Amino acid sequence: MTIHAREHSTSAVLAIWISLLSNVILTVLKLIVGFVFRSPVLLADGFHNAGDVVASAAALTSMRISKRPADEDHPYGHGKAEVIGSGIVAIILGLAAIYIAFEAIMALFEEPATASKIALLTAIVSLIWKYILYIYTIRIGKAENSKGLIATAYDHLADVYASLAAVVGIGLALIGDAYALPLLTYGDPIAGIIVSILVFKIAMEIGKESVDILMEKNVCDERLNAFEELIYSIPEVKRIDRLRGREHGHYVLVDIRIGISGDLTIQEGHIISSRLRNLIMAKNEDVDEVLIHLNPWYPEKQSGILTNEE
Repeated sequence: MTIHAREHSTSAVLAIWISLLSNVILTVLKLIVGFVFRSPVLLADGFHNAGDVVASAAALTSMRISKRPADEDHPYGHGKAEVIGSGIVAIILGLAAIYIAFEAIMALFEEPATASKIALLTAIVSLIWKYILYIYTIRIGKAENSKGLIATAYDHLADVYASLAAVVGIGLALIGDAYALPLLTYGDPIAGIIVSILVFKIAMEIGKESVDILMEKNVCDERLNAFEELIYSIPEVKRIDRLRGREHGHYVLVDIRIGISGDLTIQEGHIISSRLRNLIMAKNEDVDEVLIHLNPWYPEKQSGILTNEE
């Protein structure tokens, strides 16, 4: 069986490289400013960005592997490499969330540091930068159906939440210092706790999708219904005995068992299968393989499924 694996476009690879370099720059910037000005939320966000560097590298590596064509050991292609990559991103995000929460809670029991306008400016720059990266990568990721790139985009979104919370937290701390409001001076670590919850939520969503694909979960009912309409658009198809579809990274594999007239020849059955396969793949660019099994159908047995179809 030959799998015509769809390669990612240059724009997808470029998006990952931009994400990787951006994460390196932001990591260095946040860690330096966080250490110098003693900002717990910015420091925690800096370590979170350090994890993002690893996540981006994992996404880039998985995308490279997923482009490899099918071989004897991997007859269905290497598409799930991207799913593994997105799973790694989810794990890194989860660990980052736990770390951010720990640091923020510890900061609540310490004397709050004087808030810095430089730290606030750094958080604002990160917020804008990461939001632009999120829009850029999610658009390309969905266009390419790249699980690795989509996971990277949601990683950027987690950073947007983190930076937004940092802006609010540091801003409140600055107001607290300026007007002698002790409660507001703890805005920085409180923001860190909120960030950890948001980041962990995103990690769970990405992780769940990765597990579903690795466990061969069926595609959604809407996709199955669309496949069913295409199948019944072939006049010779009398019955659908089984219909399954599963994601394999950035492409989909479809398994079909249909009933056609038992009076048709093998050659005629082959032609029907080819027409159906070509139709489904023409209408669904992400479908890379359609496996079709033909069962004999007779008018007197049309109300039930044949026992020998297995």
